[in-house]
Amino acid sequence: MKIVLLGYMASGKSAVGAILATKLGMQFIDLDSFIEKKEQLSIAEIFSTKGEIYFRKKEGEYLQELLNLKTDCIISLGGGTPCYGNNMNLIKNKATSFYLNASINTIFERLQGETAQRPLVATIGIENLKEYIAKHLFERSLFYKMANHTIKVDKKKIFTIIDEIIELL
Repeated sequence: MKIVLLGYMASGKSAVGAILATKLGMQFIDLDSFIEKKEQLSIAEIFSTKGEIYFRKKEGEYLQELLNLKTDCIISLGGGTPCYGNNMNLIKNKATSFYLNASINTIFERLQGETAQRPLVATIGIENLKEYIAKHLFERSLFYKMANHTIKVDKKKIFTIIDEIIELL
């Protein structure tokens, strides 16, 4: 069984995925970390040295590699992963997917305190962040909504979200 967690940055995909994997006795794989290991570069370095087109191509290849693993696992995706190439079709055919749906305000609140770890946020600036999130969420929601299940995450404790996912499996 493959479980895929998708949604916008700061929606809780990695945090939920790690605990869910422990609870279900499954392997947890963060796609961005997997890409960084394989490429031996950070995501930011891949973008700056090889460009977004290269990154998106590799992202699709590595996603396919993970979805083809023989072992059960939980995969958390990058926020943009579902929106490129054939990625959502691959996910729909090979996994059970959950969209961790966070509101603009929730994402904004979470990202405000993470500007150092998130280079994208640092370059946009806090004053433009809400508008940026709103625009991106609007563009990506079509893809996110293709997930098998949608879990609203606003104002919920992480274990509540995990219990909701387990109930739906």
